[in-house]
Amino acid sequence: MKRYYRLAVLLILLLTAGLLAVIKLTDTEGGFARNDDVIFLNETAHKAASGDIPNDDTAQRREYVILDINGNTLFDNRSDRSEVMTVETAIQKRYPYNYIIQNSRITGSVILTDGEKRFDLLRINIILVYVGCSLVLITAVLVFGEYIKKTVIIPFDKMKDFASYVAAGDLDKPLEMDKDNMFGAFSESFDIMREELKESKARELALQKKERELVASLSHDLKTPVTGIKLTSELMAAVFSQNEGQMISVTPDMTLKMNNIYKRAEEINVLVSDLFSSTLEDLGEFKVSCTDEKSSVIAEIVSKYDDRGLVRLTEIPQVMIHLDKIRLSQVIGNIITNSYKYADTPIEICSHIEDEFLEVSVSDSGQGVPEDELELITNKFYRGKNHGDKEGSGLGLYIAKMLMDKMGGELTIKSNNGLCVTLLIPLS
Repeated sequence: MKRYYRLAVLLILLLTAGLLAVIKLTDTEGGFARNDDVIFLNETAHKAASGDIPNDDTAQRREYVILDINGNTLFDNRSDRSEVMTVETAIQKRYPYNYIIQNSRITGSVILTDGEKRFDLLRINIILVYVGCSLVLITAVLVFGEYIKKTVIIPFDKMKDFASYVAAGDLDKPLEMDKDNMFGAFSESFDIMREELKESKARELALQKKERELVASLSHDLKTPVTGIKLTSELMAAVFSQNEGQMISVTPDMTLKMNNIYKRAEEINVLVSDLFSSTLEDLGEFKVSCTDEKSSVIAEIVSKYDDRGLVRLTEIPQVMIHLDKIRLSQVIGNIITNSYKYADTPIEICSHIEDEFLEVSVSDSGQGVPEDELELITNKFYRGKNHGDKEGSGLGLYIAKMLMDKMGGELTIKSNNGLCVTLLIPLS
């Protein structure tokens, strides 16, 4: 539409240039030829040379004066005769004139006094007609442009906006249709498509919700047998230790296998817990209940997950922190488990007060994570390129970051001579 308006402006400029050209070409000073005046003067001079001089009563369409060789007036039918007419006057006034010639001698002259007036009138009429036609043409172009804008451009703009809404996933806004829209059926088809996409999306969301609910239910149900396996393995390990050297012959291999059963059960328990938490988050049913706790709770949580004794915990500032103990236990447990799995080095945990937070940093001495992956490893199901053949779901750090956000804290990661995970826990 902008191009159309540019063409309309160009047309107006061309018409204006044409008008200026007409005014210039019809200017008397420009020497515009007037053939009808020349013909009339020739005929009148010829008649006067033959002695055919009209009298005052002769009706004439033109105003002119016939003079003899001495300048005496032989004929004058001007409506205004106040001006004395001579050949010199005609030359000064630029009136058309012609000489009367008899026997190769000039015997008088014919001066046409209305030629200028008639030409001015004709000139004005030409300019008016040109202006009128130009205005009609410009008006037609503008009206046609508005018609095209209303019936073509605006409906297409609406469909373009509608397409952008659909692409963005907004299927609630219908496509407005005017009764005079020539694309009515086309627009209606688009709106029908929107309704069908909306229904399809609703069915898809409902199905996804059912799938997540099923995963959550299965994850919850799996925790019960896993817990039973862990308890059984612990009980058997205790029985073996109590009966060692007595009725039951306990070998180191048996003890190792019992420990492996326990470790595998614990790994399954962590994976199931992460999957359950992730699914609840997708369903919008994940709840965090924060209370005020002593900072010593961090040491309790660390000792719970440091089953290999690789963690070195520095002194923790004695403050009150605002958190969900169970969720913070899940966060720290995931971080320590990841470090055991991928770094397998001693872990250092230090803490200090930073503004309104207790900052807790968990660092290992492993190979760390490439710089381009630091922002990705907290994404759901993302696993780093250097995970090797280690088993995992890619949910541990995602769950940890999500839990810290829900507790009003923050989790950040940096890699420098190992991996450092920093937790900002709100003070009470």
